[in-house]
Amino acid sequence: MSQVIGQQHPISLYLKIWALLFVLSTMSYLVDYFQLHGALRWTLILLFMFLKAGLIISVFMHLAWERFALKLVLLLPPVAIAIFITLMAFEGHYTFFSRIMGFVST
Repeated sequence: MSQVIGQQHPISLYLKIWALLFVLSTMSYLVDYFQLHGALRWTLILLFMFLKAGLIISVFMHLAWERFALKLVLLLPPVAIAIFITLMAFEGHYTFFSRIMGFVST
């Protein structure tokens, strides 16, 4: 009877992910180097940040090899919090503009 002591992944996988993280970090640095401004800057910075965090969580923290239920337990709360923050931001803008319109009309 064979007994599996531990699951090991090839070192080449970690080196490829490390190289990809290096490329993403370089691209994030280039956003500042080319002095991008406005929504494009923050979109690119957030995109590179989420990609790097996803790679680190999935490979280095071994989430890619976990069951789907555990992935949902770990990933759904941050997504729900992001949705609630977005909804609160929309409500805040609506309240601000409705108060401004109330002051202007009186």
